[in-house]
Amino acid sequence: MIDAAKGQTIAVLGAGSWGLAVARHLNVLGHEVRLWEFDSAAAARLAEARTLPDKLPGIILAASVEVTDDIARAASAADCVAFVTPSTAIRTTAEKVREFLHSQVTLVVLTKGIEVDTGLRMTEIVASTSGSKRVVALVGPSHAEEVARGVPTALVAASPDSEAARQVQATFSSDTLRVYTSDDVIGVELAAALKNIIAIAAGIVDGLGYESADNLKGALITRGLAEITRLGVKMGAEPETFAGLSGVGDLITTCLSRHSRNRHVGEQVGRGRALSGVLSGMSMVAEGVTTTQAAVRLANVHDVDMPITCAVADVLFAGKPAATALAELMARPAQPEIRR
Repeated sequence: MIDAAKGQTIAVLGAGSWGLAVARHLNVLGHEVRLWEFDSAAAARLAEARTLPDKLPGIILAASVEVTDDIARAASAADCVAFVTPSTAIRTTAEKVREFLHSQVTLVVLTKGIEVDTGLRMTEIVASTSGSKRVVALVGPSHAEEVARGVPTALVAASPDSEAARQVQATFSSDTLRVYTSDDVIGVELAAALKNIIAIAAGIVDGLGYESADNLKGALITRGLAEITRLGVKMGAEPETFAGLSGVGDLITTCLSRHSRNRHVGEQVGRGRALSGVLSGMSMVAEGVTTTQAAVRLANVHDVDMPITCAVADVLFAGKPAATALAELMARPAQPEIRR
């Protein structure tokens, strides 16, 4: 395993707020960081300004971080390649970078989502596209705004390759970022992706005027976790994973935080705004929107009851009034809390 303390060459693919935060964190740890931005004009602006004032105000990227629009330059001879693009761009990015990867490179996926058309998780896409088995998901409750400022954070590195997971743990760990490892990559990735749907639901109830309704929010988070766990276990995940950082930890953070893009989308929709208008006014991506579509398909394929997820889908894509969706959830037939 590479000695992370000696510094590695790391390509960070994706220069949005999360990419900037990750690049800054790795640079502070002494790694050589190359940050790739696909848009040439945006790359030039970032290389000069060293900041993204509309996405991550007040955070300055050190001059030692190389910003480039050349993916070959970013990834060639890199010890580690970190994918920090939106989920909808993960496949094309993996295809672009594939020819520049050497056989021992470790691929780290920090993107949370599920591909709508295939139902594949992010590491599945990267692994199948690159042909590499050294693919690690690195997720958990981690808003870019806080990681960039050095607020203490904990993540989990998950991979079937335990040595690769330990390497990522060593590479990313610092006195402000604690990294755990897991071999349940299915559970970790599903939990990290699906929690965004419940965060949209949390925003919807806020938009309906229940901002201070602690009873409702507690029930929503708990029942949301139950249906996420049902699907995950049906797909081969360990149930304990959903009580961990990528599960309940990220779920609570995303449902309650003012930084949450998904909660923001739900809140605006709950107030009656059209989804298209909400999304067009955002400078950052709310992954839960496309993940909702993917989750409904997975629930149907695996015959799993996911009432909150389906209610969110009805509000976002079928025009159902948010108040009606909430009322229908409350009126569902009575049943035991724990299904055996």
